[in-house]
Formats: sequence, structure tokens, C-alpha cells
Amino acid sequence: MNFTKMHGIGNDYVYVDCFKEKVADPVALAPRISDRHTGVGADGLILICPSYKADVKMRMFNADGSESEMCGNGIRCVAKYAYEHGLASNRGPWHPPKGERFPASMQIETGRGVLSLGLSIGKNGKVSRVCVNMGEPHLAAADIPVNLPAKEVIEQPMQFKGHAFNMTCVSMGNPHAVFFRDDTSKRSLEEFGYVIERHSIFPRRTNVHFVHVENRSTMHIGTWERGSGITLACGTGACACCVAGVLTNRTERTVTAHLPGGVLHLYWCDQDNCVYMTGSATEVFTGIWPD
Repeated sequence: MNFTKMHGIGNDYVYVDCFKEKVADPVALAPRISDRHTGVGADGLILICPSYKADVKMRMFNADGSESEMCGNGIRCVAKYAYEHGLASNRGPWHPPKGERFPASMQIETGRGVLSLGLSIGKNGKVSRVCVNMGEPHLAAADIPVNLPAKEVIEQPMQFKGHAFNMTCVSMGNPHAVFFRDDTSKRSLEEFGYVIERHSIFPRRTNVHFVHVENRSTMHIGTWERGSGITLACGTGACACCVAGVLTNRTERTVTAHLPGGVLHLYWCDQDNCVYMTGSATEVFTGIWPD
């Protein structure tokens, strides 16, 4: 099976072109191919498939084999691959509500619906940056889902392992728990990430983000991803942190997010209520998996 290793600011996945390849059991394949000692090494597996609704369809599996609804860093790499390999036709220029105008665009079907993307094309014809309309955030506790009596979970006092936290929950098609605190270190994520991810209040588990706000337009994010553990970046998570920053009056609607793997530019538009995310997409290498 042919594959391509790609990453969006360090959030790396193994990508399989299912226009050409067949993956009979992605749930079983994802842990084996993602293993950083005995496999290719990645945060998970992403399949690029034909779609009846959009240019291509994206299916994303975490490193533990669980399927997730969306991956913000992953979808930028899907767009890069689809454009450069001729899987998607250019739908023409695209101009999001704020920021640069993109010369090419496409639509990708995901577990949270069809998303629109703008592509920045270099002189070599390669995609360098991608802007994604990540859709509207969901704030109702039942929609995230999180089993708490409040209609919306904003600055909710919580206790995890005997420590006090204030928690804000947002869904970007997948669940996120955001905690504003000074300590966003790997050590802190290792101590609390697994416990929070699998806490009984989250029926579908959750992604966990520790966020330090530098100023009203800049934040630093450490992430524990559901099913994968600590990762260098999480696109949907960065969007959720942007929304949480506005909801708690810590940030403006336009934010630069610094993650261990790089930078994402985020904008929560007050006109269409959608979050727009812009960042890089990078191909690392191609190979053949022996199965």
C-alpha cells in the first residue's frame, strides 16, 4: 500500500489515497502504522476518499484506532495532496471574511460536514498555506457532549486529581475542553490529560488544551489529543481555544496561536459565526506499507 507522510505544524499523519488504494480495516491499521517504533510513526491515519458531496472525503483515525470527526491540521494536508495530485478541480478564487485572497479553493467532506478551503499556491505549483472555514462552534453542553447541568460550560469550576480548574467546553465537530492557565508544559499535560480526556462527564471522551494568553491577540497552546496523547498541534483545538478566549473575554476574535509545532492564524467571524483557520501543510516523504 502506497502512503504519504505529511504534517500541519508538526501534527503528523499517514495519508492514503483511496482513489488508488484499498484499506480494508483502518481501525486495525491506524495503531500499527502510527507506532513511532515499529511503524511509520504518526499521530494517526487519514484516508483521502472519493465523495458524492465534495471534491474529496476525509476519514481520520487516531493513533489508538478510534475514528474522529475532524482534524484541522489534517484537512489542510488533504487539500494539499488533493490539489497537487489532481484529485480536486480548482473551484476558483476564495476570499474569507478577513485576510488574504486565495487563488484556488476546494470543498472537502468530513465527519462534521462539507468544509470550504482556500489554497495559497507557490511559483512551483505546490500548496504552501491553506485557510479552512471550520464552521460554527457548538456551545450547548448536550452538543459537545459534556454531561453537566449547565446549558453552556464556560469557566466551569472542576476538580481533577484533587486540583482546581476552570473549564470551558467547545465543539468544533469534535469535543474540546479548554483550560486557561500559566502552565502549558508537557509535564502538566501528561499529569492531567489522560484523566480529563476519559472523565465520566465526557461520553465521547474529549481533547484537552492548556492555554496561556500572552495578550488579547496572542495565545500559547499545549494539547492532549483524544486517542493520541500529547501532539505538537491541534487545528480544531486551536479554533476551540480562540472561541473560548472570546467567550471568557481574554482575547479578541482574531488570534495568533503558538503551538509546539508552529503557528496558526484564527478568526471567529461575528457575521457568519464561523471560525477561519490558516496554516501550513507539508509533505515529508512517501513510502510503501508492506501489508
